[in-house]
Amino acid sequence: MSNQWIDLNSCHSLAVLVESVTAPLLIEHSSPVCLELDIDTEVTVPADPQHTADLVKALVRQALHEMPEGGDLTITACETPRGLELELADTGCDIENRATRLPMVASVIGASVVWQNCPQGGAAATVAFRAEGDQRRMAA
Repeated sequence: MSNQWIDLNSCHSLAVLVESVTAPLLIEHSSPVCLELDIDTEVTVPADPQHTADLVKALVRQALHEMPEGGDLTITACETPRGLELELADTGCDIENRATRLPMVASVIGASVVWQNCPQGGAAATVAFRAEGDQRRMAA
């Protein structure tokens, strides 16, 4: 049985991909977590869908680990001139008191991850996917 709700190879919407790989993890979590997903359905998956899903799963797992009593998880995305940014913010502890592991899959798809404390508490991981032109330029 698959642990995701969609066929990743046919998924073009980042919002659908993120929700599909996040929902099963929230259902499995021992405490209630409120998910707020703010990603335009027109935003396309910025890299290989399987690798993107693996990165999202790894970061959601890290966030859930920091919220054993439950909390809030907010996932947003925005397109910038440099590429796409995907942010996962949770109400767990601040970055000084948590493991901020960089999933290896991030380097495979050329994404960078930056952690920061949220002003209202908790922390956020911001994933920056380079724009296609930037990826080609770096490969040259």
